[in-house]
Amino acid sequence: MRRRKFSRRKKQSVVSIIVNLILILGIGYALIQSNLNINGTANMGAPTWNIHWANVQVKSGSVSASTPTINSAQTTVTYSVVLNVPGDYYEFTVDAVNSGTIDGMIDSITSKLNGATITNLPDYLRYTVTYSDGVPLAVNQLLAAGTTEKYRVRIEYRTDIELNQIPSTNQSLPFQFTVKYKQADTNATTIDHSFANQSWEAIIDNVRSGNTSNYNVGDTKTVDMGTLGTHTLRIANKSTPAECSTTGFSQTACGFVLEFADIITTHNMNSTNTNVGGWPASEMRTYVNSDIYNALSSELKNGIINTTVVSGHGANDSSNFTSTDKLYLLSTKEVWGKEGTTDVIEYDTAEAETRQLDYYSSQNVTTSNYSGAIKQNNGSNDYWWLRSAFSDYSNIFYCVNGNGNGSTYRSTYTRGVSPAFRIG
Repeated sequence: MRRRKFSRRKKQSVVSIIVNLILILGIGYALIQSNLNINGTANMGAPTWNIHWANVQVKSGSVSASTPTINSAQTTVTYSVVLNVPGDYYEFTVDAVNSGTIDGMIDSITSKLNGATITNLPDYLRYTVTYSDGVPLAVNQLLAAGTTEKYRVRIEYRTDIELNQIPSTNQSLPFQFTVKYKQADTNATTIDHSFANQSWEAIIDNVRSGNTSNYNVGDTKTVDMGTLGTHTLRIANKSTPAECSTTGFSQTACGFVLEFADIITTHNMNSTNTNVGGWPASEMRTYVNSDIYNALSSELKNGIINTTVVSGHGANDSSNFTSTDKLYLLSTKEVWGKEGTTDVIEYDTAEAETRQLDYYSSQNVTTSNYSGAIKQNNGSNDYWWLRSAFSDYSNIFYCVNGNGNGSTYRSTYTRGVSPAFRIG
């Protein structure tokens, strides 16, 4: 019999979960004498060990549940939740605080279900405990004296399951997650909270909440795009200046913009020799928003928002074009800007409707200083298309050449594809 995907309209079993998140405190420092005699007396304060839980925050969108409580010793967090249908989840954050004077590090991590170490979760559940930005927990990670690390706990009734994976009766599942800290030694490692090491879920959450202080323009992260290979995404923009609120202004260089730092593949703008209809009518736009977009992970696609894209026109059109896209190619001004250039691009009719991306501005990229616009295809400098039509001809689009400078080519030419998109 053919297996059917689960229908959320079908009545479901109740999954009741009780979780104890336990912090075990270990200490193994040597006794420190109180007096040192060097022609006098130096008094050393007694070292203190104090690592504890604090500041529980439940994520908006979580199902109703008993609010997580911290015991009087501040070493155990307890909560209880009922998940009724696939898609239900419960998530909260809690701070691991080192308010003592001794550096700590993780000694061990244990996750148990019904008192036994978890080897496999039930098919219908997803249960994770990470740092709040999605970075995995690991033995030897440092919690320095006077610092705080925010943990994220999430339990979810999965939607990507089959009917036969749904429990036939109500389930009560006691989880216990324990992280044990001890005094830090030479094996202690700092936690990598960089953009490159975070999950897409965490990045998206941080962008939406405005918590992007740890992200810098130019930071990169690799993505696996299946048959298109592994490629590098770069933070191209973080700012939203006042001009972004101007009526008719392109949003392509406003907000949190990611662009590919390399060339994904090659393609023509159109199979026929024309730029009529500009970017919105181009075969490239269809290709980028179908083949390229669909090669991205579902986790990343969950954060990509629709973007208002303003593009210039060619000789056979009389006005600029506005489209709404998930992915888009850059324009001439978004790469080379305008101020400080000695060779202003004159034939992009939409240059006034956008701005230079923060990344290219930080690299001082202009039409006379353009090496910062170079992108590579399989390790070699190559040409890559822009969405800007050349207004003096009816068949030409702009592109960036292998030196980073501007070039123009007929739409039928095959050149590099390196799109951008916004997270929000």
